[in-house]
Amino acid sequence: MTTWISVVCETNGITIHYLRTGGAKVPVVLLHGLMGSGACWTPLARALEGEFDVVMPDARGHGGSSAPPHGYRYDDHASDVVGLIRGLSLSRPVLLGHSMGGMTAAVVASRGAGVLRGLILVDPTFLSPERQREVHASDVAEQHRQALALQKSDLVAKARARDPRRSLELIELQAEARLKTRMDALDVLTPPNPAYRDVVSAIDVPSLLVIGDDSPVVTLEMATELRGLNPRVRIEQVHDAGHGLPFQRPERLGEVVLSFLRELA
Repeated sequence: MTTWISVVCETNGITIHYLRTGGAKVPVVLLHGLMGSGACWTPLARALEGEFDVVMPDARGHGGSSAPPHGYRYDDHASDVVGLIRGLSLSRPVLLGHSMGGMTAAVVASRGAGVLRGLILVDPTFLSPERQREVHASDVAEQHRQALALQKSDLVAKARARDPRRSLELIELQAEARLKTRMDALDVLTPPNPAYRDVVSAIDVPSLLVIGDDSPVVTLEMATELRGLNPRVRIEQVHDAGHGLPFQRPERLGEVVLSFLRELA
């Protein structure tokens, strides 16, 4: 990561911090999930940087980006991404997002305007209204409040015990990201989310939907329904993975993503 640049871009009245691998190549923008950061994409960025200019922003309220007192809905996050693309003069980038970043990427793509070359959604937060209410009413925010009082070493130890297969590098990056996620950022969990069927129906670029075979979020049945709504959506299922697919199967995700990107480039 030492050769990647670490800078900020001003947009929508805030500053967005991002990492960038650089080079005169097709740009790929990677959007992380809630309580993550651009740096959490390090394994995927390493796999892509030889052929692509990889940009890894921190969403508002996360990492080194601004944390305004409000403005954490998906439309706000999507406007930040559009502002970043324009601010960096990225020419028709491919947008890839996981979880919260996946819904954000889908909203950006649904706005059209010829901004994107392609879209990759990795188990995006496509939740029913009922599930949104369940998540919002859960103890996610309280758990995060408690996590913010811990040391990085405590978070790392807990994560290693929970998922011993996950690489120590990723566990440490996730712990750092969590400790830099402000409480306001969890406002994104407030219902309603954008209606995901409408969002997907409006997407007009080649799209890849990557899901785990054990995900409680986007099931194969749901993915198949979305492909029926929009024939530009292709499905790739990764075995032995759940919602945390980028961290559970980073090498496999890299292979799937590279294959799709090479078709688009």
